Amino acid sequence: MLSYIWPIALVVLSNTVYQICAKSVPEGMNPFASLTVTYLVSAVISAVLYYALNRNANLLREIRMINWASIVLGVVIIGLEVGFIYAFRAGWQIGTAQIISSAMVAVLLLFVGWLMYHEAMTWNKVLGIAVCVAGLVLINLRN
Repeated sequence: MLSYIWPIALVVLSNTVYQICAKSVPEGMNPFASLTVTYLVSAVISAVLYYALNRNANLLREIRMINWASIVLGVVIIGLEVGFIYAFRAGWQIGTAQIISSAMVAVLLLFVGWLMYHEAMTWNKVLGIAVCVAGLVLINLRN
């Protein structure tokens, strides 16, 4: 059970701290300069963990196995990061931006899973989409 729960707990904790950090990037700092530092730190930590957690670590062997996904992931992560920084600078609230983006991504990924990976589109999922859309409407209503 722990092997099932800890990865999601790590995602939730990391995503929470991520949102706080993205909102805390200094207003006058160029987001791409901030991301340069962010990814230098990430690269160093990734390399240290790679060698620390693998007995027969051979990074060159691993790099030879890279496909399009690793490259595209690098590009889209920049979009994700800078998108949140600019959203916060535009006035989005930290909770609202995350909830709206997550709900929209969840709905989109249900269709991606159905169309690309032939995952079942059940009535529960359709109802979940309706609840997400209703939630988006409620969150965006102005008092």
